[in-house]
Amino acid sequence: MKNKRAILQVSIVLFSVILLVFSGCGKKGPPLAPLIKGQKIAPPFDLKYTPGDKKITLFWNHKIDIETAAVKPRGFEIFMTKKTFEACEGCPFVFKMIGFVSMPSMEFMTRIEKGFKYYFRVQATGEDNMKSDFSKTIQFEYQ
Repeated sequence: MKNKRAILQVSIVLFSVILLVFSGCGKKGPPLAPLIKGQKIAPPFDLKYTPGDKKITLFWNHKIDIETAAVKPRGFEIFMTKKTFEACEGCPFVFKMIGFVSMPSMEFMTRIEKGFKYYFRVQATGEDNMKSDFSKTIQFEYQ
C-alpha cells in the first residue's frame, strides 16, 4: 500500500513539472506600446544625392498622412556605410548614424573619399524617441 501511494505521489509531482515546463505561451518580445491610428511618423521618401568634389549632398522629402502617420517629425537621422570596391559581394551592411538635421531642413552634406561605395538612408524622429521606418537605401560609387 505504501509503495502504491509513493508511486502515485511521484507520478503527480512529475506530471505537474512536465505540465509547467510545456505550458509556456511562446517566445516573448520586448514590450510595445499600443498603436493608435495615425500615431506614427511616416518615413522619408525620394532620397537623392548630388555629388561634389570630395563631398556629397543628400536631400529627401517627407509628408504627413493624417490617416496613417500624422506625427510631425522633429528631425531626421542620416545613416551611412561604406565599402571598398573589393569588398565581398553580399556581405552585411553596418550602418552608422553620421548626422542629424532638424525640421524643416531636408538636406545633409558629408565628405567622401575616392575608392569606396557609399550607402545612405534616412529616418525621421519625433518626440519620446519615436522613429519612422528607414527611407530606401541609395548607393553612390566614388572612383
